[in-house]
Amino acid sequence: MRSLKLTLSYDGTAFVGWQRQAEGTSIQGLLEAILTAIDGTPVAVAGAGRTDAGVHALGQVASCTLASTLDTDTLRRALNAQLPAEVRVLAVEEVAATFHARFSAISKRYRYVIANGTLVSPFAARYAWHLTSPLDLPAMQQAATHLVGTHDYSAFQCAGSDVAHAGRSIRLAEIADVTSGPPAPLTAGAVPGGRLLAVEVASDGFLRHMVRTLTGTLVEVGQGRRDPDLRPLLASANRALAGPTAPAHGLWLVEVNY
Repeated sequence: MRSLKLTLSYDGTAFVGWQRQAEGTSIQGLLEAILTAIDGTPVAVAGAGRTDAGVHALGQVASCTLASTLDTDTLRRALNAQLPAEVRVLAVEEVAATFHARFSAISKRYRYVIANGTLVSPFAARYAWHLTSPLDLPAMQQAATHLVGTHDYSAFQCAGSDVAHAGRSIRLAEIADVTSGPPAPLTAGAVPGGRLLAVEVASDGFLRHMVRTLTGTLVEVGQGRRDPDLRPLLASANRALAGPTAPAHGLWLVEVNY
């Protein structure tokens, strides 16, 4: 058996998320069905991050074991020939048997994109959260600095989460105006007369809806509805005190580091 690492990019709009569900099409389910057909025996695929329905990925990573002797380039082409156009396998690599897409990861980076202006192109609307009221970027940037470090992020996880502990280490939390150099697949002119803002968060691990809740909280700061000092909120560990969960379609899994 060979251990393989797959790097993928996908538009999550039409999918129920990464993880296989009882109903609906998942990225994991698509890969497992194709690999099982290639191998002639059930193949389980593990993902680095369980992206929710509607969330996109630029650099999702998956791992599996396969008996097939197809070389990695042929396997990549075979997968892309059968996957829908919204999902692309960027690379297939042979790795050590101990490699696991989720448990071997040391950090992940997510990006949340906000389209801030009265108008947004129909293409940008698919990949960014459209907010018409002006946002105070310096206040949001100040607030983001308080998120960096090792903390209990219970205030930023979805209600009812059953994780054993909410301690995580965020090494990067920044928000920038990216209007003049929008991240792919967005293009210049995505927000006529407005701007694109990108929230970048990198951490050793993430709680369910964590980046989306962080973003919703930063937006409240930008709207003048919340003080930029987020330290009391962090200390409270109370989800009810944080901002709303930002819509899924503005979130992208950018990369996974090993």
